[in-house]
Amino acid sequence: MVVYTPALYKKQGKKIPVVILGIETSCDDTAAAVLRGGTGILSNVISSQESYHAKYGGIVPEIASRRHQENIIPVVAEALERAAVTLDDIDGIAVTRGPGLIGSLLVGINVAKAIAYSRGLPLAGINHLEGHVLAPHLAGAVPVPNVTLVVSGGHTSLYRVAAAGSYELLGCTRDDAAGEAFDKVAKMLGLGYPGGVVIDRLAALGDPEAIRFPRPMLNEDSHEFSFSGLKTAVRTYIAGRGPEAFTEQGLHDVAASFQEAVVDILVEKTIRAAHAASVAAVAVSGGVACNSRLRLRMQERADREGLGLHVPPPVLCTDNAAMIALAGLHRITRARPFPFDLNAASRLPLGSRADEMS
Repeated sequence: MVVYTPALYKKQGKKIPVVILGIETSCDDTAAAVLRGGTGILSNVISSQESYHAKYGGIVPEIASRRHQENIIPVVAEALERAAVTLDDIDGIAVTRGPGLIGSLLVGINVAKAIAYSRGLPLAGINHLEGHVLAPHLAGAVPVPNVTLVVSGGHTSLYRVAAAGSYELLGCTRDDAAGEAFDKVAKMLGLGYPGGVVIDRLAALGDPEAIRFPRPMLNEDSHEFSFSGLKTAVRTYIAGRGPEAFTEQGLHDVAASFQEAVVDILVEKTIRAAHAASVAAVAVSGGVACNSRLRLRMQERADREGLGLHVPPPVLCTDNAAMIALAGLHRITRARPFPFDLNAASRLPLGSRADEMS
């Protein structure tokens, strides 16, 4: 196995990796991106499968993996075309190796390994969570150390980020992720899937104080989260109200009140963690970071507390390959080992030994 290092590149007459092809297939989005340096996004192509999974009310793993098989080659080709480069211009390959759906991950990994092996390029297996942690850096300079909230359909975690590759988990959800709670509440209200966007839209016309839903673990002295109790409280409220909960105003008020409870928890926990970690900046990423109320409330609170806030544009909050390419750039230039027996991992805590050896 060849471990590529900056010194080895110079010895072999190769240029230090600058242009990275990123591939992301951890869940239901097939994505590929070309990144030049740390912030030069030459292309960022995302093919969504939402329409295929909506009728089932959630992601069906078998359908997701089959769609990835159909989409991956055209998506990679489109990313190269939009970037106006060919594989001859690529210096390294980065691909998500976990966490995620095994069948989906394997599609991306096998394509990445094939390209890297056939062209003699270094391969970086990336933790999907590291991609989200680094995503804000694609939109501009983010001070380190900072506290980063990763909040999505599968994850709700707080990290102290000392530098690229140096992450300390401060706390995470004990049960549902915030995005999962959004989707399940939307399903209770008959709003369809995915639910986060719909609830955000309905909440804009509702009263966030109409219903005082609980804020689980908000007053506990920890950086952990819990959303299952909040989800149950919404279900109980809906059952007690009956048809009244499904009137136009009723839907707006339930959506707004539920969203406000989630936002209260996320904002308070993040700011509290920032003070405890003695940092001057916070960042937010992941699909739920697209939520308009969360972005507004987090900015207001950060300003009040004298903290810098860094939230990337929505296209970089959801699953994308540009963030994977950025993580790959850092790992390749740090001379980490990238074996071609790289495999997928459905569970991969950020900072774990398995992650470090990828």
